[in-house]
Amino acid sequence: MKEKIEASLESIRTMLQGHGGDVQLVSLDEDKGIVEVSLQGACAGCPHAAETMKLGVEAKLREDVPEIQEVRAAMA
Repeated sequence: MKEKIEASLESIRTMLQGHGGDVQLVSLDEDKGIVEVSLQGACAGCPHAAETMKLGVEAKLREDVPEIQEVRAAMA
């Protein structure tokens, strides 16, 4: 599952890097299907970070890896 998640994040990364940001996998609980990711760079402090996380990162991850039940933003 981790490899699928990393591949999905790589496809998202291009868009985020175009805006000065990035995304990183922080943790994965395969038993519960919970993924924790961290927005970085300009995306971390962006006023639209919550939207990016929900509508961008979470949507793409759940589309690419249906086993995922929840995507959480890592707390700094």
